[in-house]
Amino acid sequence: MLGAVLIARFVSWFGGRITERIDNRYTQSDDLVRSEATKHRHSVAQVVTWIAISFVYIIATLKVFDYLALPIGSLVAPATVVGAAVGFGAQRVVQDILAGFFIITERQYGFGDTVQISVTGSSEDATGTVEDVTLRVTRVRSAAGEVITVPNGQINKSVNLSKDWARAVVDVPIPVSADVSAVTDLLRELGTAAYEEPRVRELLLDEPSVMGVESLEVDKVSVRVVARTLPGKQFQVGRLLRARIAGALRAKGITVTPELDTAAVLERNRANSEVGS
Repeated sequence: MLGAVLIARFVSWFGGRITERIDNRYTQSDDLVRSEATKHRHSVAQVVTWIAISFVYIIATLKVFDYLALPIGSLVAPATVVGAAVGFGAQRVVQDILAGFFIITERQYGFGDTVQISVTGSSEDATGTVEDVTLRVTRVRSAAGEVITVPNGQINKSVNLSKDWARAVVDVPIPVSADVSAVTDLLRELGTAAYEEPRVRELLLDEPSVMGVESLEVDKVSVRVVARTLPGKQFQVGRLLRARIAGALRAKGITVTPELDTAAVLERNRANSEVGS
C-alpha cells in the first residue's frame, strides 16, 4: 500500500511535469495562440495521468487480496452482483466517462479553448476558458473568474469559439437620417487602417470587410462589419474595432440617438407635467 501511494505520487508529479513543459513551450514560443496539437497533448497528458493512478490503486488492491490469501475466485459471483448494482446506480458516472473519452479522442475542445457548453437541466450555458478536461468532468473558468465544473455526460452541445479561426462581428447602429453609403465607406477605411496597424494585423487573418445593412428599424440602421481573426482573439479584435468606429462616428457628428423635434419636446414636457400633477 505504501508502494502504491508512492507510485501514484510519482505518476502525478511526472504528469504535472509533462503538462508544465507543454505550457512552457507555448509560453516561450512566438505563437499568439495555442495550437490544436498542444491543447490536445495537454488534455491527453491529464487523462493518461488519471488512468495510470487508477490502475496503480487497482493493482495494489488485488495484491492486498493475494497477500491476505483471500480467494479471489470465490468472490467473482458476489462481485458480479455488487458490480451490477453499482453499475446500475452509477450509470451517470459511466456515461460521463464515455462522453469524456469521445470529447478527447474527437478533439472537440481542449485545455485553453474558449467554449460555450449547454448543460442538461441548466437554463444558462457555461461559457469561459477550459482549464481542465478529464474523462469525467470539464472545468471552465468564466470571464468573472468562476470555475464551472460540468459532468461530461450532461453536455448537450459544446461550441468551440477558438478552434482553427474565429470571426469578430460588429454591428454598427446609425440613425436612419445618416448617409449609409458614406458610413460604409468610412467603415471600409477604418478596416483598412486597422489591418495596416501591426498591433491589430497580427491578430487578423485578412482585412475586415463591411457586409452592408444587417437590420432596419424605425429609428436606426445596423451596418455589419466582420473580421476573421486568430482563434480566441475575436473578442479583442471586436473591442478594438468598436473603439475606432465609435471615435470616427463621433468625429463625423453621427450619433445613434435620434434628435427630437420641437413637437416631440413639447409633448414630452406635457406628459411629464401631467405625471407630476
